[in-house]
Amino acid sequence: MSHQVKNAGEGMEQFRQWCFQETVKLERKKKDFDKEKREFEEEKRSFERERKEFYFKRETEERRLEQKERLLDMKRDILETELKKLAGERDQLEREKHFYQEAQNRCGAGGNDLAVNAELFFKGVGNELALKKRYKDLIKIYHPDNLAGDTKALQEINREYDVLKKRLG
Repeated sequence: MSHQVKNAGEGMEQFRQWCFQETVKLERKKKDFDKEKREFEEEKRSFERERKEFYFKRETEERRLEQKERLLDMKRDILETELKKLAGERDQLEREKHFYQEAQNRCGAGGNDLAVNAELFFKGVGNELALKKRYKDLIKIYHPDNLAGDTKALQEINREYDVLKKRLG
């Protein structure tokens, strides 16, 4: 029986060694697992930071694009408004041109109506800025150097301009 006890003791010793070796292997695996887990957690945090940065940049870019769109809409509205104003001014200029041509025809036909026509040239002028603008336009039309220029009409326009300038200024 001592042989059996000896064999049993050796078996037990082998079992203990095997258990020790397995425990060491498991401890190594556990350390490796813990290391991988820490690396995974760090990578997870890194990805989370990158995700937050990405969303922040995307939201910032979206807000910037919205602001650009609003600015573009405002510019478009301003341009449309100004285009409408220009069209209105062009129509007004055409009416004034027609009016001045008729007035010039009347001035050419009868020299007695010059004073009345000069008053008509400045009809509707209510301030000094409008007066200057109208005067410049009339000078362009009636200056003697122009083909349609008329010295008498220009002299009357100058007289009327001076009267209105004193009155408004």
